[in-house]
Amino acid sequence: MITNVTEYEAIAKEKLPKMVYDYYASGAEDQWTLKENRNAFSRILFRPRILVDVSKIDLTTTVLGFKISMPIMIAPTAMQKMAHPEGESATARAASAAGTIMTLSSWSTSSVEEVASTGPGIRFFQLYVLKDRNVVTQLVKRAERAGFKAIALTVDTPMLGRREADIKNRFTLPPNLVLKNFEGLDLGKLERTDDSGLASYVARQTDRSLNWKDVKWLQTITSLPILVKGVLTAEDTKIAVQAGAAGIIVSNHGARQLDYVPATITALEEVVKAAQGRVPVFLDGGIRRGTDVFKALALGASGVFIGRPVVFSLAADGEAGVRKVLEILHDEFELTMALTGCRSVNEISRDHVVTEWDRPRIAPRL
Repeated sequence: MITNVTEYEAIAKEKLPKMVYDYYASGAEDQWTLKENRNAFSRILFRPRILVDVSKIDLTTTVLGFKISMPIMIAPTAMQKMAHPEGESATARAASAAGTIMTLSSWSTSSVEEVASTGPGIRFFQLYVLKDRNVVTQLVKRAERAGFKAIALTVDTPMLGRREADIKNRFTLPPNLVLKNFEGLDLGKLERTDDSGLASYVARQTDRSLNWKDVKWLQTITSLPILVKGVLTAEDTKIAVQAGAAGIIVSNHGARQLDYVPATITALEEVVKAAQGRVPVFLDGGIRRGTDVFKALALGASGVFIGRPVVFSLAADGEAGVRKVLEILHDEFELTMALTGCRSVNEISRDHVVTEWDRPRIAPRL
């Protein structure tokens, strides 16, 4: 009897090989940011409004012009067939059934074409820019042809963060799996090494010279809107908007890259203010409750993306698990809206929360 999203992690830990569970669960170095991604939410409190008629609540919203059932979407997570044989295809079906968006990782174990063949649905494609730009162009064109609606360009991974669990486990892709989007391309394999096989692969393949000019280059090879994923500062937000980004995803890569960056919920408001409403701002990292979703929207996010809850529920119960996670978060979010007096996503405002960085509210004299 699953009652909340976090319960899936314990089930996944029992079912998965240690190497695979550790890969999904761990963060970089001391894992301070990994803990902080969750803890920071607990320091944001509600200011609920009462006696509002909440007999009808509308959770729907629009992302890049696409109407979705709720502002909760699926973040890109790599190699999902390590969690379940149906991998990304099961996740795609679950997202489609829930009426929301799935983002497919470049490093998926199901190809863009396979995911597209699961049926209708709004899907985004997450892109790592490789040294071989011809491969990047091919990949983007394939995603376009397969009906993907946006590119989420990951910008925080010139090198892979130091994930010590992966080094200890000498992480590599299980022998029966391949990175499907790169199959048949001469990119080498993700092989077992003396440390993390993924870190070695990334060092060989990804382009460390990636910079803002490449965002412009990407616009020359695709007409799809480009979301810049991995922004944490006002300075980079302004440059992203100037570079023509269609949106920004405030992300610290699930705390897997640079440790001791702030939790995404802590960085969110700075980014939102810098964007000045010119582009939508989204958030990933640490979302485990409907209350977390509400807090992100109150601080200016247009929606959130969830990662680990998806792979853990996929490991526990396949497509049904992912459906259940989306259903739980939907229902918790709806309840939070009702109990704070919000009838639609547009009614969620900054006045509904108080954060540790707000000035202390001085009580009026009675």
